[in-house]
Amino acid sequence: MKKQILLVDDEPTIQKLLNFVLSKEYDIKVADNGYDALLWLEEGNDPDLIILDLLMPYFDGYSFLKAVKISGYYRDTPVVILSGNENQYESQLEFEVEGYISKPFNPEVLKATISKIFNTRQNEFPN
Repeated sequence: MKKQILLVDDEPTIQKLLNFVLSKEYDIKVADNGYDALLWLEEGNDPDLIILDLLMPYFDGYSFLKAVKISGYYRDTPVVILSGNENQYESQLEFEVEGYISKPFNPEVLKATISKIFNTRQNEFPN
């Protein structure tokens, strides 16, 4: 069974690119903003990892990250930030994340980051 990744990004180009790059190895669920992502989580879905853009209209990545990290259920779900202006925004994060990749980005770097997170977690929490 494929691991599930929740991609929260409002850019259709990024959504299509990541779906193309990652869908062979992972089940990808796309949400256009933090609000839609929270609704999907509230339906009982439990992703193995979240890829999150910070700058989105309506309900941004900061608000979504805060909601996820203070929740009892999703607090330990790994999050990779995929956003522009790394130096400006990374310092504003209130919660620790497992990765921060600046746009524009190399898809192979993202894939390697995801693999490293899953391998580390598997070693920490073996079945």
